[in-house]
Amino acid sequence: MTPYLLIKVSWVIGAILGLIPLGSTMGLAQWVVLNTVTIGMALVGIALALALARPAGMRLPAAPLLLCGWLGTGFLVSMLPYAVISSLVTPPADAQPDKGASAPVWEAVLIQVSFVGMGLGLAVALPAYLRRRWPLPFTGRVGDHAHPHPAGPGAEQGGPRPASGGLVAAGTALGACWLYWAAGGTAGLADPAERNTDWRLLVALFAVWSLAGSAAAWATANGRPARVPRWLPTALVWLGSGSMFAWSAWKLPFTAYTAVAGRAADSVMPENLGVAAAVHVAALATGAAMLRTLVRTYASPAAE
Repeated sequence: MTPYLLIKVSWVIGAILGLIPLGSTMGLAQWVVLNTVTIGMALVGIALALALARPAGMRLPAAPLLLCGWLGTGFLVSMLPYAVISSLVTPPADAQPDKGASAPVWEAVLIQVSFVGMGLGLAVALPAYLRRRWPLPFTGRVGDHAHPHPAGPGAEQGGPRPASGGLVAAGTALGACWLYWAAGGTAGLADPAERNTDWRLLVALFAVWSLAGSAAAWATANGRPARVPRWLPTALVWLGSGSMFAWSAWKLPFTAYTAVAGRAADSVMPENLGVAAAVHVAALATGAAMLRTLVRTYASPAAE
């Protein structure tokens, strides 16, 4: 993430000094605020990388480390398939519309290297770290009856804590909505003409992760298929819930800003703003609830 961090710092300083043309898409204050937020995110990413790689990271408090790891994988690991597929199917003119000032090619390359590199690093380092510190979700099979942390009367019988059927249904409904849009459906879209290959691919990927996370949550709750390794649904719930929460948390403020500031020509999105806001709020709630269920399923006094 270091190249990304340095580029973003140079953008903020350059804009304040009047050295970078901002184009017509946003003013100076908006530019500085947005890029300052991403500078903070890059710093958190670098700190997370060090925590996962250095021995001292094993002694860090669980909650902030798990939260940052979950958001990081939701943002970046879930997008690794997109990075590969978009380079093959997205026409350059479709993927990089001409809107205001554009970055030099070398900056775009370094930013992509930062994102893909951090995503690949998290895909390797985070599971290795979690397996060392909390091995239970990575051992055994889905159908194993031993439960790590009985909760309530009768819980000593074992078996995973059942996930809410409504939670699984919500994730499935979100996935179906995104899949419908990716397949060409127009209900809920205010400007269908604004759809392009890049947008369709992103929406399809959101659908895949939401549906995979919902299926994995059902499998964990019901103990089926019994012979599936436990780490597989654990990883899918982690990635599916993280993708839903992280990207909706990022998109919701932009949706709200567009609703307040008006739909200028350079900020038009295909979705109806009200529908988009409802989808993002539902994805936030569903993703957070999925993570809570996963953590509670494998929580134990020894984990701390």
